Amino acid sequence: MIRVVLADDQALLRSAFRVLVESEPDMEVVGEAADGDEAVALVRERGADVVLMDIRMPGSDGLEATRAISADPGLSAVKVVILTTFEADDYVVGALRAGAAGFLGKGVEPDELLDGIRTAARGEALLSPAATKGLIAKFLAQDGGSPGAGEPLPGARQLDGLTGREREVLTLVGAGLSNDEIAARLDVSPLTVKTHVNRTMAKLGARDRAQLVVAAYESGLVRPAAGA
Repeated sequence: MIRVVLADDQALLRSAFRVLVESEPDMEVVGEAADGDEAVALVRERGADVVLMDIRMPGSDGLEATRAISADPGLSAVKVVILTTFEADDYVVGALRAGAAGFLGKGVEPDELLDGIRTAARGEALLSPAATKGLIAKFLAQDGGSPGAGEPLPGARQLDGLTGREREVLTLVGAGLSNDEIAARLDVSPLTVKTHVNRTMAKLGARDRAQLVVAAYESGLVRPAAGA
């Protein structure tokens, strides 16, 4: 059972998400929050697996809450999925840097939202190739980041500890490829790719796959295409 916390200042939207999530046999909503502080408290109290987090809330916002969750060793297994109306937003980039597993637009289709929750719960990043090129490339490839963004990922520019194969895998993760797609590209098994991904995360101090995408761009290992 995937335990979900809903964090949004709009009660009507939370209610709609609750009905949708609780219609699934493998999910349950364990709490609702109207601001970031309340979301963090609920996660600590009720042991959520996934938080659907509105990035913009009055008072303590989703960025602050994501930082708090990511900084708490006791919440290392919690995955934050950012909900936003503005996908090309430096607040979203800040949340990814802070440890969010990815993001979804508020206008997402119901099936996509449910798939996104399951994807995050599995520890995978909600960063499609389109999102990688359109959002990550636009902001993270800029020196110094964007106003309001979080601190750079520790070790993101220090790739000396990676093997050649790990750099290759990191490059493909940064391009938005899944483990299966990377396996096909490198002619290895998905399990081998997963091992390389996990080792790369450990060496870079990355919380999850989304931060590997951040690291790939911040380090210059992956660069935005012209016109991105």
